[in-house]
Amino acid sequence: MQHERLFRRRRGRSAIGLQLLYIMVIMLLVGTGCERAEETVAEQGVNEPNDGVIVAMGDSLTAGLGVSLQDSYPAFLEQRLKEAGLHYRVVNGGVSGETSSGARSRTDWILGMKPDLIILETGANDGMRGIDPVLVQENISEIIRKSQAQGVTVVLAGMQMLVNMGPDYLARFNGIYADLANRYRVVLMPFFLEGVAMQPDLNQPDGIHPNEKGHRIIAENLLPYVLQALDQRSKSKPAARDG
Repeated sequence: MQHERLFRRRRGRSAIGLQLLYIMVIMLLVGTGCERAEETVAEQGVNEPNDGVIVAMGDSLTAGLGVSLQDSYPAFLEQRLKEAGLHYRVVNGGVSGETSSGARSRTDWILGMKPDLIILETGANDGMRGIDPVLVQENISEIIRKSQAQGVTVVLAGMQMLVNMGPDYLARFNGIYADLANRYRVVLMPFFLEGVAMQPDLNQPDGIHPNEKGHRIIAENLLPYVLQALDQRSKSKPAARDG
């Protein structure tokens, strides 16, 4: 009996020892993995150029409702900019269902990302709901004003009402974007959904939200306006003085 007890104790201690050894090996491997991950991130930060941050601010048309984040226009735009030699990080700041009032309410949060440029796409949901164009214009105006006050360049993406809300409403709504672009001297993309709206093969079954192909076209159409705005921004910066 004594031999059996002694054997059990030794076996128990051996099992505990093996468990401790196993835990130590796992911790060592995990620690090594973490160090490698940190090194990889550090290398990316050093080796990858970073020209700045662009925030795509908008509703579901920007957020990419119904498609993956990688298949929304901001992701395609970042890719196209890189192909042009411009290494900007394009942040998808879209919120599905948002009106211009909602966009205005989170302007400070967007500006907290310290963007160099904002692509502002908003107003479609306002128009669909028949919201007074005066309010829509006030909201967009305030977003642009706040952004410019912090030195942020704005590209304004225009919207056109495709739903019949009456000729007077359509005229007042569709005139918002050109008026604001002239007032604040921002680059205007006249119609965000140019070449995509009303095209069944470029939209999802709801006929409203672009599919992956539609988002690619939006990014391609938007690219020259973004390049124009970035060029204007670079020219407006004061030249560095020789010390």
